[in-house]
Amino acid sequence: MAARKGRRRTCETGEPMEAESGDTSSEGPAQVYLPGRGPPLREGEELVMDEEAYVLYHRAQTGAPCLSFDIVRDHLGDNRTELPLTLYLCAGTQAESAQSNRLMILRMHNLHGTKPPPSEGSDEEEEEDEEDEEEQKPQLELAMLPHYGGINRVRVSWLGEEPVAGVWSEKGQVEVFALRRLLQVVEDPQALAAFLRDEQAQMKPIFSFAGHMGEGFALDWSPRVPGRLLTGDCQKNIHLWTPTDGGSWHVDQRPFVGHTRSVEDLQWSPTENTVFASCSADASIRIWDIRAAPSKACMLTTATAHDGDVNVISWSRREPFLLSGGDDGALKIWDLRQFKSGSPVATFKQHVAPVTSVEWHPQDSGVFAASGADHQITQWDLAVERDPEAGDVEADPGLADLPQQLLFVHQGETELKELHWHPQCPGLLVSTALSGFTVFRTISV
Repeated sequence: MAARKGRRRTCETGEPMEAESGDTSSEGPAQVYLPGRGPPLREGEELVMDEEAYVLYHRAQTGAPCLSFDIVRDHLGDNRTELPLTLYLCAGTQAESAQSNRLMILRMHNLHGTKPPPSEGSDEEEEEDEEDEEEQKPQLELAMLPHYGGINRVRVSWLGEEPVAGVWSEKGQVEVFALRRLLQVVEDPQALAAFLRDEQAQMKPIFSFAGHMGEGFALDWSPRVPGRLLTGDCQKNIHLWTPTDGGSWHVDQRPFVGHTRSVEDLQWSPTENTVFASCSADASIRIWDIRAAPSKACMLTTATAHDGDVNVISWSRREPFLLSGGDDGALKIWDLRQFKSGSPVATFKQHVAPVTSVEWHPQDSGVFAASGADHQITQWDLAVERDPEAGDVEADPGLADLPQQLLFVHQGETELKELHWHPQCPGLLVSTALSGFTVFRTISV
């Protein structure tokens, strides 16, 4: 199936994606495995990753799993494609006990690409391969702070030259942490050891707000006004934070009124300083303008955006589109110029469980990714059209009923929670799940 813009449409690959039989006496060709479509795995069959479908693929563990993370923009340059790669994440744990949680900076480096298939060669070549393998081992450093209570969501922003993290705690408060020291020590093993020994226990948030009266998940920094923050809770309330002189914040005690159930996600407009979107367990998506009083700030509403909870939204930075994912497993695209109609311009149904994360590609306007509780990450391209002369469908009729905009299905994670495109490394996706972090780039994007 051909795709415009030179893309390869790769629905038959992913991690893991092909089913192979453990019974070598009756071994046949590898078959495509698509969750929720076609026959389930039989006894003796296992799923095998197709490494040729990935440009880069790495996994990492941090002890307790992380429900949320964000990518920290760095000073290593934009449009980085040369390998090996280095990246920085800020993440928060969901440990079994409240006192065991951590807010952490992860430095992942020496990230090389996937290896070509092995070829038969001499012992000398094998020794060289072993040496290369040792040199190409991925590296991970962690700089951590103790945090009382599980961390529901983490979002990073730069206030001038100062990196900060907004953190939603399961204990009901939202905190802001300075990240500069963590980013410094994660570069130097000796400094990191000294920090963990002498400093980490003393580091506290630079600001904390407990006015939500309960926990929440929704949180977004303005991309246009440094320091401006929105937070939404499970009690249906949304509060606006305004930065003040001296590195503090004024939090408006008057919540934005409109939703009737938990506020699940918030997104500032990338083009207008005062406009934001919200989604809720009340099934609605709302557009707001903070220039109005909080009780009158809701300007547009789609009351039944999904069949059930609307879990996540992403506002495109390049088109007037809002992307949403819900408990119904649907992905919907809303043209904000037609939002009053209450109808999405596109609906995609590939996930067979609630959608847990969605995000538009930062550079490519028609591309987005989604994760679901069905352990899938899907990559999509709105510009793709099926080529009727391509032979993929004839070769595998199981692909015929897949949405033509579906580029890639990645599997192999357990309980996927969140994903983000790296803003400085085109096509690079990072996800967090119960099974840990995954960093990968596919041949499709």
